[in-house]
Amino acid sequence: MKISIILAHPDKGSFNHAIAGAVLQALETNRHQVFFHDLYAEQFDAILPAGEIAREAALPAVIAGHCREIAAADGIIIIHPNWWGQPPAILKGWVDRVIRPGVAYEFLEGDGGEGVPHGLLKARAALVFNTSNTAAAREVAVFGDPLETLWKNCIFGLCGIREFHRRMFGIMVVSSEQQRKKWLAEAAEMVKNVFAVEA
Repeated sequence: MKISIILAHPDKGSFNHAIAGAVLQALETNRHQVFFHDLYAEQFDAILPAGEIAREAALPAVIAGHCREIAAADGIIIIHPNWWGQPPAILKGWVDRVIRPGVAYEFLEGDGGEGVPHGLLKARAALVFNTSNTAAAREVAVFGDPLETLWKNCIFGLCGIREFHRRMFGIMVVSSEQQRKKWLAEAAEMVKNVFAVEA
């Protein structure tokens, strides 16, 4: 399978980078083809220019490449920290520029954009791994778990991906090395299970 991984954390020593490493190893062990992007390392330009908004817009080569990869992916994995209940701005910019009309969704004939889009992504599953310093129960009770709504409903569900999994790891600031090792093993196991090798 072709699996697209998008990582968004500025610190190469972060647990997000460790998750990405565990995920990559799990996918390579199962001989999947991987498209991997560390958005900060690549200095991805998160600003969506007005000229790119239209479906027919001519895209810069970097953005066109991301679009081709995400359209071809059989699975998508997103890795980022929970900052203010949102992804880092660089990842939001990636969504703005890559999860675009004609690539990830379209409006059907007779719909001028006021209706519910038809999803175009062919990926059968999406996984999101987050890190957080907020307790899971508080994230749900106080904030309503905005990242779950964002990724499951507003992005992947809208773009046609029905199988969705998300795991929030935390509380990071008080986690031990032993706990982090268990979390990395859990992330790798999730990836292996969701993107199991077909016999």
